[in-house]
Amino acid sequence: MALDFTVRDVIHNIVARFIHAFLPDAKKPYNLKAEFQPELDIHGVASKSVVYNINTDPKVIEDGVNVFMELVYYLVADGYRIKTPLFNLKMRLPGEYSGDETHLPDGVYPEARLQTAAAFRNYLRESVKVDFAGIADDQGHIGEALDEATGDLDESATMGNILDIRGHGIKIEAEEAHKAEAGVYFEAGDGTKVKCALVPVNEPRRLKVIVPAGLTAGTDYYLVVVTQTAVHGAGHLLKELRTVRSEFTVKAVAAQP
Repeated sequence: MALDFTVRDVIHNIVARFIHAFLPDAKKPYNLKAEFQPELDIHGVASKSVVYNINTDPKVIEDGVNVFMELVYYLVADGYRIKTPLFNLKMRLPGEYSGDETHLPDGVYPEARLQTAAAFRNYLRESVKVDFAGIADDQGHIGEALDEATGDLDESATMGNILDIRGHGIKIEAEEAHKAEAGVYFEAGDGTKVKCALVPVNEPRRLKVIVPAGLTAGTDYYLVVVTQTAVHGAGHLLKELRTVRSEFTVKAVAAQP
């Protein structure tokens, strides 16, 4: 049965604010960020069905999506190309070859390439209205985190390896009285925090940290920066510490032997 997303006439209004750009190749001082971006898992998605007048039991949606995702997982691994109303997904084999190879080079593995579907891109273009709400209250922000061991962005943190954190106003510095508190922390959902012992790169827009070995593999962690530096003004320290917390989580993974 084909899915039809055209039966509901919905216009989505989102509020956006300007945030300071944090990538080194940024051409202008600000990026635009949607204000309301709570993180939902499949259970959370299913629970919202009533909001959009989707008359299917949330449990049915949750179970169905889980089974569908599991099926796609295996189909892509078997070489199928998956086309849905939301995304297209296929396997990609990276690298360049002479034609006489018998196996993939060391360190090269099959990858998944995901692209949003044209119909979904058009829906966003036509049905989402953006209200500009000025510049965000600038207390600093964490924009993204790259796991250098896996190449995953905003997804994983390999214990004992480097996590490259990009943001704005995240340099760690503090007076002697606060130095023990300042630093980068991994915060679990229950509030448990583990501090990074090593921060090899410490800059206003970039931190590189060694992911602590004491994290629990498989647990999702928020990134928390505690510092006394001012967001603006090089070298200026505030009277009190301030905290910058990521809106996304990264999953702790054990290093590969």
